[in-house]
Amino acid sequence: MPHTVALLAAASEDQGPGNTLRIVLLVSIVGAFLLGWFLLRGYRDDDNND
Repeated sequence: MPHTVALLAAASEDQGPGNTLRIVLLVSIVGAFLLGWFLLRGYRDDDNND
């Protein structure tokens, strides 16, 4: 039984790349939104871009 507790304790310390993947996903979503906004605002038709 102590061996199982040691394995569970070791596994709980290393959770994997969860936080890194969350940050990458968040940055990519924000980046995609900003890129879309930047590109689409150039196609606005407001008669001021002669």
